[in-house]
Amino acid sequence: MRRLPPLTPSELAPDARALYDSIIEGPRGTSMLDEQGGLAGPFNAMLLSPPVGDALQRLGAAIRYRSELGDRAREIAILVVAHSWDCAFERHVHEEIGRRLGLTGAQLDALRTGAPLELDDPEEAAALRLTRALVSRADLDDEEYAVLPASAVFELTTLVGYYATLALQLRVFRVQQPGAAPAG
Repeated sequence: MRRLPPLTPSELAPDARALYDSIIEGPRGTSMLDEQGGLAGPFNAMLLSPPVGDALQRLGAAIRYRSELGDRAREIAILVVAHSWDCAFERHVHEEIGRRLGLTGAQLDALRTGAPLELDDPEEAAALRLTRALVSRADLDDEEYAVLPASAVFELTTLVGYYATLALQLRVFRVQQPGAAPAG
């Protein structure tokens, strides 16, 4: 059962309302609004602590919209984290983005299950390899570290930590994937 009801704009304190507005006026737009106008997914909980929530959502925006990783490589990495954490919400949202970016059903299935996946694009293959290493061992060996430029490794390790944080919060607050029937 959901532990945190949707927080609607009318009930928010000024600092939480400013964060709400920042999220929906930012690059995500209104895509994270639920039917009642509350923030869906991990964003609703961010309103509980606006200073921390704002820093977290800004980090996420930097990862999603301003990193040097290619769009498909980034979505592949996010889906590896979603698999590692068994996070239905992340999986649902980012599989949809992956489909729009041209990931095939077979590729998405492999990312969903952790099955082997051969990718032709070197950056995408590197993102897959390194992210799987990071979620399974929390480290890279010297060979893995050298596969991408250090700046991309920094962005990738930050992405893994960010999406693991969101998966943890989604689990603790019992946030369901969009369209799922309420549990309990």
